Amino acid sequence: MRIPFACLLLLVAHCACAAEASPSREHLAPSGWEGSYNELHYSPVVKIGDRVIVSGIPAIEGDSEEARIRWAFEQLRLHLEKAGATMEDVVELTSFHVATDHAEFRARLEPVLRVHREFFKDHYPAWTAVGTSALYSADAPMELRAEAVIGSGRAPRADISPPAPPSTTSE
Repeated sequence: MRIPFACLLLLVAHCACAAEASPSREHLAPSGWEGSYNELHYSPVVKIGDRVIVSGIPAIEGDSEEARIRWAFEQLRLHLEKAGATMEDVVELTSFHVATDHAEFRARLEPVLRVHREFFKDHYPAWTAVGTSALYSADAPMELRAEAVIGSGRAPRADISPPAPPSTTSE
Protein backbone atom coordinates (compact mmCIF):
# COMPACT_ATOMS: atom_id res chain seq x y z
CA MET A 1 0.00 0.00 0.00
CA ARG A 2 1.35 3.39 -0.98
CA ILE A 3 0.74 6.49 1.10
CA PRO A 4 0.26 9.61 -1.01
CA PHE A 5 3.08 12.10 -0.53
CA ALA A 6 0.72 14.84 0.71
CA CYS A 7 -0.60 12.53 3.46
CA LEU A 8 2.95 11.66 4.48
CA LEU A 9 3.81 15.37 4.76
CA LEU A 10 0.72 15.99 6.90
CA LEU A 11 1.67 13.10 9.19
CA VAL A 12 5.22 14.39 9.63
CA ALA A 13 3.95 17.94 10.30
CA HIS A 14 1.44 16.64 12.85
CA CYS A 15 4.13 14.68 14.70
CA ALA A 16 6.42 17.72 14.74
CA CYS A 17 3.64 19.96 16.12
CA ALA A 18 2.73 17.38 18.76
CA ALA A 19 6.36 17.24 19.90
CA GLU A 20 6.50 21.04 20.16
CA ALA A 21 3.20 21.17 22.08
CA SER A 22 4.53 18.81 24.74
CA PRO A 23 5.68 20.98 27.66
CA SER A 24 9.16 20.58 29.04
CA ARG A 25 9.79 19.68 32.67
CA GLU A 26 12.42 21.60 34.60
CA HIS A 27 13.65 20.77 38.10
CA LEU A 28 14.74 23.88 40.00
CA ALA A 29 16.12 24.74 43.42
CA PRO A 30 16.61 28.21 44.89
CA SER A 31 20.00 28.92 46.43
CA GLY A 32 20.41 26.90 49.63
CA TRP A 33 17.82 24.26 48.64
CA GLU A 34 20.05 22.14 46.36
CA GLY A 35 20.37 19.46 49.08
CA SER A 36 16.67 18.70 48.70
CA TYR A 37 17.33 17.48 45.17
CA ASN A 38 20.81 16.00 45.62
CA GLU A 39 20.44 14.37 49.05
CA LEU A 40 16.73 13.91 49.74
CA HIS A 41 15.85 13.25 46.06
CA TYR A 42 12.93 15.64 45.63
CA SER A 43 12.59 18.80 43.58
CA PRO A 44 11.89 21.99 45.51
CA VAL A 45 10.34 23.40 42.31
CA VAL A 46 9.06 21.66 39.20
CA LYS A 47 8.10 23.75 36.18
CA ILE A 48 6.00 22.20 33.42
CA GLY A 49 5.30 24.79 30.75
CA ASP A 50 3.59 27.66 32.61
CA ARG A 51 2.66 25.48 35.60
CA VAL A 52 4.87 25.68 38.69
CA ILE A 53 4.68 23.20 41.57
CA VAL A 54 6.48 24.08 44.80
CA SER A 55 7.20 21.27 47.27
CA GLY A 56 6.54 21.68 50.97
CA ILE A 57 8.52 24.47 52.63
CA PRO A 58 8.86 24.00 56.40
CA ALA A 59 8.54 27.07 58.64
CA ILE A 60 11.93 26.69 60.37
CA GLU A 61 13.72 30.06 60.52
CA GLY A 62 12.78 32.82 62.97
CA ASP A 63 12.52 33.63 66.66
CA SER A 64 8.74 33.13 66.95
CA GLU A 65 6.11 30.95 65.35
CA GLU A 66 4.82 33.87 63.29
CA ALA A 67 8.36 34.76 62.17
CA ARG A 68 8.95 31.16 61.06
CA ILE A 69 5.66 31.21 59.13
CA ARG A 70 6.61 34.51 57.46
CA TRP A 71 9.99 32.97 56.52
CA ALA A 72 8.16 30.05 54.83
CA PHE A 73 6.03 32.49 52.79
CA GLU A 74 9.18 34.45 51.85
CA GLN A 75 10.81 31.18 50.76
CA LEU A 76 7.72 30.41 48.69
CA ARG A 77 8.19 33.74 46.91
CA LEU A 78 11.86 32.85 46.18
CA HIS A 79 10.91 29.36 44.95
CA LEU A 80 8.34 30.86 42.58
CA GLU A 81 10.79 33.49 41.30
CA LYS A 82 13.26 30.71 40.44
CA ALA A 83 10.65 29.42 37.97
CA GLY A 84 9.59 32.84 36.67
CA ALA A 85 6.36 33.04 38.70
CA THR A 86 5.12 35.49 41.33
CA MET A 87 2.96 35.24 44.44
CA GLU A 88 0.14 36.72 42.32
CA ASP A 89 0.40 33.65 40.06
CA VAL A 90 -0.33 31.21 42.92
CA VAL A 91 -3.58 29.39 42.21
CA GLU A 92 -3.47 26.78 44.97
CA LEU A 93 -1.95 26.68 48.43
CA THR A 94 -1.80 23.75 50.83
CA SER A 95 -0.62 24.18 54.40
CA PHE A 96 0.09 21.45 56.93
CA HIS A 97 -0.11 22.32 60.64
CA VAL A 98 1.18 20.29 63.57
CA ALA A 99 -1.64 19.94 66.09
CA THR A 100 -2.94 17.35 68.54
CA ASP A 101 -6.60 18.39 68.32
CA HIS A 102 -8.98 20.81 66.62
CA ALA A 103 -8.51 23.59 69.20
CA GLU A 104 -4.73 23.53 68.77
CA PHE A 105 -5.15 23.40 64.99
CA ARG A 106 -7.33 26.55 65.03
CA ALA A 107 -4.86 28.32 67.34
CA ARG A 108 -1.94 27.38 65.08
CA LEU A 109 -3.84 28.73 62.08
CA GLU A 110 -4.20 32.27 63.51
CA PRO A 111 -0.60 33.43 62.82
CA VAL A 112 -0.77 31.81 59.38
CA LEU A 113 -3.89 33.83 58.57
CA ARG A 114 -2.10 37.06 59.58
CA VAL A 115 0.92 36.31 57.41
CA HIS A 116 -1.24 35.04 54.53
CA ARG A 117 -2.95 38.47 54.46
CA GLU A 118 0.47 40.14 54.05
CA PHE A 119 1.36 38.05 51.00
CA PHE A 120 -2.08 37.69 49.39
CA LYS A 121 -3.79 41.07 49.59
CA ASP A 122 -6.54 40.23 47.08
CA HIS A 123 -7.43 37.55 44.51
CA TYR A 124 -6.65 34.73 46.90
CA PRO A 125 -5.53 31.28 45.82
CA ALA A 126 -7.53 28.16 46.57
CA TRP A 127 -6.29 26.98 49.97
CA THR A 128 -6.50 23.76 51.95
CA ALA A 129 -5.23 23.71 55.54
CA VAL A 130 -4.49 20.26 56.94
CA GLY A 131 -3.81 19.26 60.55
CA THR A 132 -1.16 16.59 61.12
CA SER A 133 0.70 15.03 64.03
CA ALA A 134 4.20 15.53 62.60
CA LEU A 135 6.24 17.04 59.78
CA TYR A 136 9.65 16.02 58.40
CA SER A 137 11.25 19.09 60.03
CA ALA A 138 10.69 18.45 63.74
CA ASP A 139 10.72 22.12 64.84
CA ALA A 140 8.41 23.41 62.10
CA PRO A 141 4.90 24.36 63.25
CA MET A 142 3.72 24.22 59.64
CA GLU A 143 4.72 23.49 56.06
CA LEU A 144 3.57 25.23 52.90
CA ARG A 145 3.25 23.95 49.32
CA ALA A 146 1.82 25.72 46.28
CA GLU A 147 0.95 25.57 42.62
CA ALA A 148 1.13 28.56 40.30
CA VAL A 149 0.41 29.32 36.67
CA ILE A 150 2.88 31.85 35.27
CA GLY A 151 1.12 35.02 34.15
CA SER A 152 -2.26 34.16 35.69
CA GLY A 153 -1.88 36.93 38.27
CA ARG A 154 -1.62 39.74 35.70
CA ALA A 155 -5.35 40.37 35.33
CA PRO A 156 -7.24 38.28 37.88
CA ARG A 157 -10.88 38.87 38.59
CA ALA A 158 -13.23 37.59 41.24
CA ASP A 159 -16.92 37.27 40.60
CA ILE A 160 -17.69 36.88 44.29
CA SER A 161 -20.09 39.23 46.04
CA PRO A 162 -18.87 40.96 49.20
CA PRO A 163 -20.72 40.10 52.40
CA ALA A 164 -23.95 41.97 53.09
CA PRO A 165 -23.58 44.80 55.60
CA PRO A 166 -24.89 44.01 59.09
CA SER A 167 -28.51 44.79 59.68
CA THR A 168 -29.12 48.09 61.51
CA THR A 169 -32.80 47.63 62.26
CA SER A 170 -33.81 47.69 65.89
CA GLU A 171 -36.77 45.86 67.32
